[in-house]
Amino acid sequence: MTETPSRLGSGWAFPVRPRQVGGGLAYASGAEKVREAILLVLRTEPGERVMRPTFGCGLRRYLGEPNTVATRARLVREVTGALDAWEPRVQLREVTATAGDDPSLVLLTVRYEHARDGSPGLLVYPFYLEG
Repeated sequence: MTETPSRLGSGWAFPVRPRQVGGGLAYASGAEKVREAILLVLRTEPGERVMRPTFGCGLRRYLGEPNTVATRARLVREVTGALDAWEPRVQLREVTATAGDDPSLVLLTVRYEHARDGSPGLLVYPFYLEG
């Protein structure tokens, strides 16, 4: 099935930026817009948005934590809960957290399907526990 902006959404690109050609603001649609929305959830701390005080993931509270199996398990629960709550356009298939090459790096991998058409999506989000 072909995805269309009306199925997955369209709007300003995030972060908000000018279009490279022709002026105005850049727009995103379809799978790109969903990916940007997932990143927005991951990068936002609860309490940052005045009109939606519970929006976000809360990853910053893990800064300074050791890169252990227990910490990574808590990160997986945090990401899963936030995306289930705030991104209805996806069905999560798997969220994993693995240690990266740097001792403070955790690679958060989100595998999902677009809820409307079942097309797969993958996002790998590098998160540094040392800020």
